[in-house]
Amino acid sequence: MKIKSQQDFFSGLMFMAVGIAFAWGATTYTIGEGARMGPGYFPLVLGVLLAAMGAFIVFESLVVETENGDPIGKWAWKPLGFIIGANLLFGILLGGLPSIGLPAMGMIVAIYGLTFVSSLAGDEFNIREVVVLATLLAIGSYLAFIVLLKLQFQVWPTFITG
Repeated sequence: MKIKSQQDFFSGLMFMAVGIAFAWGATTYTIGEGARMGPGYFPLVLGVLLAAMGAFIVFESLVVETENGDPIGKWAWKPLGFIIGANLLFGILLGGLPSIGLPAMGMIVAIYGLTFVSSLAGDEFNIREVVVLATLLAIGSYLAFIVLLKLQFQVWPTFITG
């Protein structure tokens, strides 16, 4: 069969690979059953559904005609680098790096760092919009995780809270 949409074909393969990996990884936990779900139940079901969705997308890419074959473009290295870097920065700021003596900066600083670095991945950068977004994300995260769920995250840097 001829691939009629390269984008759909390869995205379907990616969904299938991630779904199979999740389902396979879930088998190391207790699965349980529908009435008494174990810790592996949700990742197993999610993995199977993701793999099935990927298989459907691959099938569709082989059957449905597209105008130009939806070729895959070049890798977008700049956005990829900034998004991965932003996530690494978030983890470092949230937990610190004791090996080099960097203390944990807390959730608020980590969210601001994540938002600023990830916003550099786009074509446009508006500092005012980024500050508003980071502030809304910080407030929303504080309300969701600290106030409502009562999770024990460090909110502020250690040099502020002591």
